[in-house]
Amino acid sequence: MRILLTGSNGLLGQKLVKLLSAMKGVELLATSKGSNRITNQLSYEYQNLDITNRKEILSLFNQFKPTVVINTAAMTDVDACESNKELCWDLNVNAVKYLIEASEKQNTHLIHLSTDFVFDGESGPYKEEDEPNPLSYYGKSKYEAEKLLQKSSIKWSIVRTIIVYGVAEEMSRSNIVLWAKEALEKGNPLTIVNDQFRSPTLAEDLAMGCWLIAEKGAKGIYHISGKDIMSIIELVYRVADFYGYDKSIVSPITTLSLNQAAKRPPKTGFVLDKSINDLGYSPRSFKEGLAIVEHQLSQNN
Repeated sequence: MRILLTGSNGLLGQKLVKLLSAMKGVELLATSKGSNRITNQLSYEYQNLDITNRKEILSLFNQFKPTVVINTAAMTDVDACESNKELCWDLNVNAVKYLIEASEKQNTHLIHLSTDFVFDGESGPYKEEDEPNPLSYYGKSKYEAEKLLQKSSIKWSIVRTIIVYGVAEEMSRSNIVLWAKEALEKGNPLTIVNDQFRSPTLAEDLAMGCWLIAEKGAKGIYHISGKDIMSIIELVYRVADFYGYDKSIVSPITTLSLNQAAKRPPKTGFVLDKSINDLGYSPRSFKEGLAIVEHQLSQNN
């Protein structure tokens, strides 16, 4: 299996590099913009790739001839997508268009990462066949990419996921668990939303979900996330409990009073039956995920 990975410098990308480069019978080409941020660069190739450049994508596909592509590259800062719509569309829609075109030529299976933000959050948790209705420009761009895949003639899989957390090298953006741990550690007062509900997803679980789809050649839409649905404030409370930090510094706030640029769905979460039954996906609990994160942080110190 020849796997081309986009966005390999990101959190999920780094977990996929670690997982796939250890697999027998897998030839991995990891790509991202700029230089490789991963220290261990054995057992796979790395190449700089601008996924908004059609020529670069077509040329890379011609050289490498991937049997599978896992597209984790995206603009995921929800508020930034609202203020820079052109860049958001370029990274989240046009890039997928080029990947589809290249996949058609090489008969490649394209596995594309999407999001719970394609839903409006009025009736979560969601099944794969539930009707998307995105509230934000980010959500709209991700839904548009999903529609492009569904209309295409290639082998495609869509992996929808929900706030991903974990430890990676030189991350350009933090994630909610690491942010909460750091903020609680400092002991400064925190105001956290209490009316948004999500299923935090351990990056290792998501990487495994992507691999199971590639390995089985599974096509269609799959919901891959953590199994515990909780409010954002409860997530922060659970991080505090895990580390024994003071919870009294955390105060609730409503989404409305935050005045964020992009609208957020109030309650998402996924029904995971399809991924569990079809793929053998087995997500860790949030507590198990926190223990894995803590183990990795202690190894890095």
